[in-house]
Amino acid sequence: MSPSPVADATRVAVVLLSGGLDSATCLAIAREAGYTCHAISFRYGQRHQYELARAEKLAQHFDVASHRIIDIDLAQFGGSALTDPSLEVPKSDSVAEIGTAIPITYVPARNTVFLSLALAFAEVVESRDIFIGVNALDYSGYPDCRPEFIHAFQAMANLATKASVEGDTVLTIHTPLIALTKGQIIAKGLGLGVDYSMTLSCYDPGLEGMPCGRCHACLLRQKGFKENGLTE
Repeated sequence: MSPSPVADATRVAVVLLSGGLDSATCLAIAREAGYTCHAISFRYGQRHQYELARAEKLAQHFDVASHRIIDIDLAQFGGSALTDPSLEVPKSDSVAEIGTAIPITYVPARNTVFLSLALAFAEVVESRDIFIGVNALDYSGYPDCRPEFIHAFQAMANLATKASVEGDTVLTIHTPLIALTKGQIIAKGLGLGVDYSMTLSCYDPGLEGMPCGRCHACLLRQKGFKENGLTE
């Protein structure tokens, strides 16, 4: 890991940390920018908990100011292969086979819920900066990963907080990966000392978190490493 930059106590960031490749890179970017980082992860009824174990390790590795794992239960609604075990996670043999339709792994309103809770956390720790590792290039087509969604949420957030109403604080949702390919994200992270062996991207891992290698997240991850001349 690269030497830790000196954090500015007046620049506090809340970073959404799933334990995956993108969020780990996003945390490294916020840290490199000198933010004092508070990480937030979610136990939301997802089909496995391996990613949260990775999030805990990443939070320790990057020496965050605090790390909270928030319990919510989006599985009560279902509608996604990530929260309903009766639905199968789509598998393919190559990235070229991934379709353009929004896949069954989309969790309804997940990023809206996550950002809302991150916003509450930001108010408490007096942060005006939230980092989220959404991506609109090499991704599965989720509607809540698009710039339009982020811009709309940011506008709403600046109408909804005490700080924005009583003072001149402007909250910013940072999406440093949104216009990058998976290969560019990995290259950026490697330059910042991210150890990607600590991350897990797979939607449907086997025993001990072994990646399946064929879900869309695995295939996009493999594509990114290949673009960097690596096999991970």
